[in-house]
Amino acid sequence: MSSVAVLTPESFAEHRSGLKDQEITEDEAYIPTYLEAFPPLPEKGAPGEKAGEPASAWGSKIRPIKASVITQVFHVPLEERRYKDNSQFGEGEEAKVCLDIMQRTGAHIELSLAKDQGLSIMVTGKLDSVMKARKEIVARLQTQASATVAIPKEHHRFVIGKNGEKLQELELKTATKIAIPRPDDPSANIRITGTKEGIEKARHEILLISAEQDKRAVERLSLEKAFHPFIAGAHNRLVQELSQETGARISIPPPSLPKDEIVITGEKEAVALAVNRIRAIYDDKKRKTTTISVEVKKSQHKYIIGPKGNTLQEILEATGVSVEMPPLDSGSETIILRGEPDKLGPALTQVYAKAKSVMVVEVTAPAWLHRFIIGKKGQNIGRITQQLPRVHIEFTDGEERISLEGPTEEVEQAQAQIQEIIKDLLVRMDYTEVIIDQRFHRHLIGKNGANINRIKEQYKVSVRIPQDSERSGLVRIEGDPKGVQLARRELIEMVQRMENERTKDLIVEQKFHRTIIGQKGEKIKEVRDKFPEVIINFPDPSQKSDIVQLRGPKNEVEKCAKFLQKIIADLIENSFSLSVPIFKQFHKNIIGKGGANIKKIREETNTKIDLPTENSNSEMIVITGKKSNCEAARDRILAIQRELVRKPKRHFSFVLLTDECLFLVPNLPTFFLSFQPHLAFQLQSYNLLHLSLSLISFTVFLCLSSSHQANIRETEVTIPAKLHNSLIGSKGCLVRSIMEDCGGVHIHFPSEGSGSDKVTIRGPAGEVEKAKKQLLQLAEEKVAELQAKPEYHKFLIGRGGANIRRVRDRTGARIIFPSPDDTEQELITIVGKEEAARQAIQQLVAELQEMVSQDVHLDPRTHARIIGARGKAIRKLMEEFKVDIRFPQPGSDEPDKVTVTGLPETVDNAIDHLLNLEEEYMLSVTETETLAAYMKPPSHDSSGGAAKGFVVRDAPWNAAGNKAPDMSSAEDFPTFGTGVAPKQASAWGPKKF
Repeated sequence: MSSVAVLTPESFAEHRSGLKDQEITEDEAYIPTYLEAFPPLPEKGAPGEKAGEPASAWGSKIRPIKASVITQVFHVPLEERRYKDNSQFGEGEEAKVCLDIMQRTGAHIELSLAKDQGLSIMVTGKLDSVMKARKEIVARLQTQASATVAIPKEHHRFVIGKNGEKLQELELKTATKIAIPRPDDPSANIRITGTKEGIEKARHEILLISAEQDKRAVERLSLEKAFHPFIAGAHNRLVQELSQETGARISIPPPSLPKDEIVITGEKEAVALAVNRIRAIYDDKKRKTTTISVEVKKSQHKYIIGPKGNTLQEILEATGVSVEMPPLDSGSETIILRGEPDKLGPALTQVYAKAKSVMVVEVTAPAWLHRFIIGKKGQNIGRITQQLPRVHIEFTDGEERISLEGPTEEVEQAQAQIQEIIKDLLVRMDYTEVIIDQRFHRHLIGKNGANINRIKEQYKVSVRIPQDSERSGLVRIEGDPKGVQLARRELIEMVQRMENERTKDLIVEQKFHRTIIGQKGEKIKEVRDKFPEVIINFPDPSQKSDIVQLRGPKNEVEKCAKFLQKIIADLIENSFSLSVPIFKQFHKNIIGKGGANIKKIREETNTKIDLPTENSNSEMIVITGKKSNCEAARDRILAIQRELVRKPKRHFSFVLLTDECLFLVPNLPTFFLSFQPHLAFQLQSYNLLHLSLSLISFTVFLCLSSSHQANIRETEVTIPAKLHNSLIGSKGCLVRSIMEDCGGVHIHFPSEGSGSDKVTIRGPAGEVEKAKKQLLQLAEEKVAELQAKPEYHKFLIGRGGANIRRVRDRTGARIIFPSPDDTEQELITIVGKEEAARQAIQQLVAELQEMVSQDVHLDPRTHARIIGARGKAIRKLMEEFKVDIRFPQPGSDEPDKVTVTGLPETVDNAIDHLLNLEEEYMLSVTETETLAAYMKPPSHDSSGGAAKGFVVRDAPWNAAGNKAPDMSSAEDFPTFGTGVAPKQASAWGPKKF
């Protein structure tokens, strides 16, 4: 093995840093008692002891500790790996997939990368968890093939089993996906998807099930597994001939399935004939054949097996000898050859020839030179591998060696070519390393890599600046010797300039950060343009920090700081705020017709004035700006209120009762009545006020005049909640027009989501009735319903509601789309001029029905770049081509399938554009991966973690007054042969001599 990755949910992050593997723990089904785990030793010469009888619990059988955890190991060959990028083993897609599977199933997974780049997988856990994890691993890490098996339609239900249990068990057992046609489908073919090995196992099991249910004859022969290759013949030719000659169906379990049962089905005569032929072959081979065992290095076994076992079949075909290989996951190196004695010699010669047909050599080259040996986009190595395709070249990251593996003659040629490349590069290339403080690295790189890319291009060198996570200051420059020295000098000069820079922190309240930055960063861009040498850094909003950092040349930093402080001072001065209480009924007068009053006050006082919403109970108007301006605006608003208060709108009658007489003062036009300078009452909301004064014994009754009392009315109207938004209108325009038309009545709709249908109208009786009539008329306007597929709704609405707003403006109708909670997602409601709106929407639907959806396969590695930051790029593309583009979800069975929806012409144009983008982005991806393909990660030594200890029940130290023994004590745990007498009794009891 060249690298090992142990993945657990707890150690995933730790593993990525190259730390030690975590130890696998197993659940224990039974915890022994102390006496069971540590039985007392027998006493010497105890009286009454009989020979043959156990003297203590050591002679009795201790109940075994049964583990409920199992382990399965299987291998994924290189050609069947779904992800083959080995440059970051343990950090790529394979690691992410394994982590996801562990979280979903609870099983523990270990990945090991073999020298042949195959993948060994060990799964540990409960049986059910292991089976589920194994199925998911095979489906997601191994390339999937598919095959069909035809069995009679009436046998399908036996494959499915009761409630699908048999099918689920079969899928888990073989790690495949089995698709059985529906009962109404005439097809009898069952499709199996999975690995080649899994497909073979599933096919075999399905045929067995079918054979059991077949009314024809079924014969089962239990013959030693070692003789199956002779019955099957090389490349299964013999068993195929038998099937053709006899007409019977013969099912031999594949080599990977540990079964020795051969099943023959068909007509009775055909089955009997096939059984006789098979038994004759078996008896003949068992009588004539013998075996020899040879030891061959485990690393050479794969050359004997060959791709997909072809080499073993070739040996069997050429010599008639079967070669039995130990399992790949076992440590055995013993190979057994079974055949006739005179043929074992030639077979053994072929085995050794195949084992030694490949040689491995190492070429030494400086690690920094590896990327130049590989060449741009792998050109150098690609040229060698094209000439010598059977040679495998492997670079080890961080090590000064290159491994070559393949046929002896070709390996020697490849070795000579690589050594020639190394010799040439050492003459032409040079490198240097310079220590630069890590805090300067990002400034050396520049925005979007501008600085470092300029240096690379200008001096024709490669500059490697370590990642922040490496915590290293070592910068490496490689390339032409002269260019390397020039690049080094420029980097050092840049660092010296930065060391002379100054950093200054400004304390700016976080609430002002967005204002200073401005919309889309326009304002801060102006500051940066004014001071281009100064870098301005704002803290992340989540940090809740007030520190803004300035960095650059000393003088420029000071100038920028003064400029920003002036901006901040202006912001602080303009952030003064005060609240003014104004009667709710006067708010509309403060606003004025069309907002004229409030707009004038805002402009003349240069303030920001916020009024509460119509549905709010608040009476506070908030004014923000400079203090003097805010006070001026407040005075003007209060002046409007005072004017409205003095205006006689409501009339009151007063009845004064004393001990002897009654006085009536009718229609007193005021809102306030003062009996003493310090005593005032707001009377608007009272029908009756009872007041007693200590100096004069009288009672004052204040009543609204009968004419006004009768004129104020509040009523409720029942209107379905789903129509409320359409009655309110855009920004309240409809309901506001009704209130203005009806003399200023107040109409209150319940809050959205309350589910209430009650709408409250309050105001003069006549106007309330008028408003009620208008509301009901509006609610009872013709309501029509239209069906349209939910996926069309977003196109009907348009970006920002543009399409539906155009229909509303043209027809005057209100259109209501279903909410996500509605059961009928296709239902669109039209209120108002139904016919015109229906025609407009039907026209849009007709256009949408012409739309098509087309799939395009794009490399998943380019998806992120096509989508762009926060989806900005893909939104722009969809808007440009008028299409909808859907990318697959993580973990999708088809991770490269992208769906484009729209009109046929726009879909074709969008797909062409996407393919062009993929080609462009893949250039950089290919360059990176070509380099990585010849690199392998350095191996990390792993060691087991500390032992967890051993748990027992009923230990002596658990009893009252006892304590656990001290393992570091020589008295509690004496060394054999010492004479130290115990000073006190230990938990082990008195010492026996």
